[in-house]
Amino acid sequence: MAPWLGAALLRLSPLGALWLILACAFLLALLLQTAPPSLFPRGPLALSTFFQDLIRYGKTKSVGPQRPSSYEVFDVPKRWFCHFYVISVVWNGFLLLCLIQALFLGTPFPGWLQDLLRKLGASQMQGDELVLSAFLVLVFLWLHSLRRLFECLFISVFSGSVIHVVQYGFGVSYYVIIGLTVLSQVPVDGRNVYVGKSLLMQTRWFHILGMIMYIWSSVHQHRCHVILANMRKNDSGKVIHSKYRIPFGDWFEYVSGPNYFAELMIYVSLAVTFGFYNFTWWLVVLYVLFSQALAAVLSHRFYLSKFDSYPKHRKAYVPFLF
Repeated sequence: MAPWLGAALLRLSPLGALWLILACAFLLALLLQTAPPSLFPRGPLALSTFFQDLIRYGKTKSVGPQRPSSYEVFDVPKRWFCHFYVISVVWNGFLLLCLIQALFLGTPFPGWLQDLLRKLGASQMQGDELVLSAFLVLVFLWLHSLRRLFECLFISVFSGSVIHVVQYGFGVSYYVIIGLTVLSQVPVDGRNVYVGKSLLMQTRWFHILGMIMYIWSSVHQHRCHVILANMRKNDSGKVIHSKYRIPFGDWFEYVSGPNYFAELMIYVSLAVTFGFYNFTWWLVVLYVLFSQALAAVLSHRFYLSKFDSYPKHRKAYVPFLF
């Protein structure tokens, strides 16, 4: 292990440790998913069946092991995805408002929020670029949630598919924790946010690069969601069915899960905006890498099992590689 990596792991904040645990958990899930089925016991109550039911959602549940009817009690509609983004827009919008007031009005964070951030390992560093980086990342995160909420409400066409209630609870918690993770990277000086130079003077090349990557990834993800929705609509935009078809266009020409790959690239763009060096955020990226890879692999297998004419050159997740 590289000395700098060992030192960084020893200095992990509670939030950093949480993201590392989640990344390892999803890496393990991905490895188990790609392991030979013979390694797992058979039967409706076996660990393999429960595991497969827990990690799958939407269309991928239809190609997993036979589900016991008792598992249906844990199902909630997949259309409840929009709840994640409602919570994110409200909660992370509140955190963004607190940060704006701290930066431009000198207003300290609320006492309960300061205590919470301190317990989660808020940054005590004083780096000029850090404040602008965290501000931009929180803005991008809020805009991402706002766009996804718009897509869920006005673009996406949901079928009667479901998600596990554990996944639903995790999704709700995720968008609360991710905002706190960003805000914990803001350097504080006692009770106040340490600003240093003016925000405009803090602008660096990686802020511009991160913004470009964020816009590029977001545009492609939006296009892919539109493609998926349009497959269930007629030319006038009216929903005519909820069946699954082979998607074509944009990044679908290269991978089965371009929306998952775009999600990864969005989080990489935020790591770039942080200046490449924020170790906690790279742990977040690691979690996103493995969690989205798992979803992409399951989606890829669904298409291969359902369509004999599915393009053989398409990868699951990363164009030309995986």
